[in-house]
This record gives sequence, C-alpha cells and structure tokens, in this order.
Amino acid sequence: MNEGKNIVESQGEVIERIRQEMGKVLVGQERLVDDLLIAFIGRGHILLEGVPGLAKTTAIQSLAGALGLEFKRISFTPDLLPSDVIGTLIYNQKDASFEPRKGPVFTNLLLADEINRAPAKVQSALLEAMQERRVTIGDTTYDLPEPFLVMATQNPIEQKGTYALPEAQVDRFMLKSVVTYPTRDDERRIMNRFTSKTRAEIHPVVTPEEVAALQSALDSVYCDEKVGEYILDIVSATRNPAAFKLGETAGAIEMGASPRATLWLHTGARASALLHGRPFATPQDVKEVARGVLRHRIMLSYEAEAENVTADDVVARILATVPVP
Repeated sequence: MNEGKNIVESQGEVIERIRQEMGKVLVGQERLVDDLLIAFIGRGHILLEGVPGLAKTTAIQSLAGALGLEFKRISFTPDLLPSDVIGTLIYNQKDASFEPRKGPVFTNLLLADEINRAPAKVQSALLEAMQERRVTIGDTTYDLPEPFLVMATQNPIEQKGTYALPEAQVDRFMLKSVVTYPTRDDERRIMNRFTSKTRAEIHPVVTPEEVAALQSALDSVYCDEKVGEYILDIVSATRNPAAFKLGETAGAIEMGASPRATLWLHTGARASALLHGRPFATPQDVKEVARGVLRHRIMLSYEAEAENVTADDVVARILATVPVP
C-alpha cells in the first residue's frame, strides 16, 4: 500500500500541470476536464454531448496540446466514407502494387467531431479501432499508436442530417459527458478573456515518459472488495430494479447496463481516486463516475421518454437507493 501511495502521490504534480495548462483556454467545466483525464488515464474513449459553443472541441484540443501527443481531427459529414477514417489502398503504377495510405485514425488522440452526422457504415469503421486498437486495410492489420483515445462530440438538438449511434458503438465509449451551459460568473470570465488581444496558447507540459507513467499509475490504485460489491449492486440495479426496492424505476428501464459498465465503473473509480491523490478507490469515486459510465448504457422505455424521465434521473435514483458500504 505504501508503494502504491508513493506512486499515486508522484502523479499529483503531473496532473496539476495538465489542469493548469488546460485552464489557459477553458473557464469552469471542471467536470468535463475530470472526465477527459479519467478517460485518458483509464485508456477509455469518451463521448461529449452538448449544444454548439460549449467548448467541447476546445477542451479536447487543449488536452492533446498539454499532453504533447499527436492529435488529428475528423469532421464527420453525411458524405464521409470509411476509407476517409481508416485509410485505403493506393495503386502504385511504378511497381504495379497496392500501397496502404493510412487514415487519420492512426494517431494518439482522435477527435471525431459531430460523430452523429455520419452514416452507420462510417461510424462502424471506428469499432475495430476503438475496441481492438488496430485497423485492417486490405488484407493487412495494423496496430494503432499507444496511447490511443477517441474523443467524439455530438449535438443532441439537431435531428436533420444526423444518424443515431448504434448501441454497439455507444457501449464502447467509457464515458458519456454531458456539457452544460457555464455559470454567469464563468461566462463573464469567458467574455473578458476572449475580448483580450492576447490569446493563450497551449504547450506540452509533460514528457512522453510522464504520460506513460500517469497511465501506469492506475495499476497502483487499490479497490477494496466492498467497493467492488457496491459497483456490482449498482449495475445489477439497472437490470433488476425491483430486487433493490426500485419498483417505480423498473418501468423506466427497457434494458440495463452491459458488463462493460462494471469494468468501466471499476476503472473509472480508480482513475477518480488517482485524480484526488488517493491510492485507493471509495464509494464516492464510484458515484462521481457513475453517471458518465451508465447514462449511455441504460435504454429507457417508451413510457419513461413520454414522461421526460432521463437516464440521469434513473441513475440518480439508483445511487440514492443502493446501500453504500
């Protein structure tokens, strides 16, 4: 435990450096920054949902800049092809052979901007990359760089020209972070900052070795068996609400969370503990990541949608009811 404590404490200064650098261009949005860091530390992918103008893309770009990793962006549009994402084979007339031309997916941090604007065929092109961290072009399979993280954004308001993400792909995102409007004070700070002639620039503040050590430090964070049982209870409550005295919630859930929810809750809770400088995860860490992990994995019933019950409402009821160890 002492060794794990030393490893975790050594990452505190690295995490603070990243936060401060991102703070040069981000005002408020502490939850969003935490979600991005948790996804990166946990080697998961993250989906950001919010109306335009809430700094979703800016947050992702600032994380990439602070980490000093290779960053690429794909603007998803209805006419995008799978080959525009993963790459294709190009015929070389000189030696009469086909050569691979790798797509933008070959990077460390990939921003899939407005991912719900592309059709399902293009969205599914990311499935192998997100799950297997490799891509097949022609008959050859190529490993993606390490680390590799997909950060996608989507606009929940517009319906014209958009395609809902398939459940199989949504489930591959570790977190779904809902970005909300800033507070009045934060918006005033945004206004003052962007009317200034001087614009802040993001620079790398960590070395590649520190990036690798930050992700490796997660293995040193301990999760007690009781916390693990708490995670299992929460996920089980999404599948069988009545067993946890959530009879009213049972009618709101069409399908509960998948086993990936259990794995990501466990990983996310330990990553949250790492952000707080603790070598062990607590039930509070589980609660902090529960909405991000579960909100896109719970399928609501028609009745719930008709009554404007959201997945966040369901998760809140579950967290308020399931006994905390």
